[in-house]
Amino acid sequence: MSKIEKDMLRGHLDGLVLSILEKDSGHGYDILKRLREESQDTLQLKEGSLYPALYRLEEAALVKARWDESNAAKSKGPRRRVYSITPKGEKMLGRQREKWTHFSQIIGRIMEAPS
Repeated sequence: MSKIEKDMLRGHLDGLVLSILEKDSGHGYDILKRLREESQDTLQLKEGSLYPALYRLEEAALVKARWDESNAAKSKGPRRRVYSITPKGEKMLGRQREKWTHFSQIIGRIMEAPS
């Protein structure tokens, strides 16, 4: 399957991140990995795209972050920020899903092959 173009992703990254965090909290690399896996490798984001989105979501109180010291305590690397969705983020995700459903139905209707 071909890769998803950046332009098609614009405006949807926050919802994708919230959707991943709805299933389970995670640190940045983990979120990237899960997005890649769930998209069957068609969505290949760079950290430079993800972290500004995480900071924006945290600033809006849609996600919260905490430092996970367990990695550093085991001398296996630096501590990591682990992100989780907040109740406000869950509400926002619900609204984004409704908008996405409406949008995809309209685009699908227009893009259907003629009969």
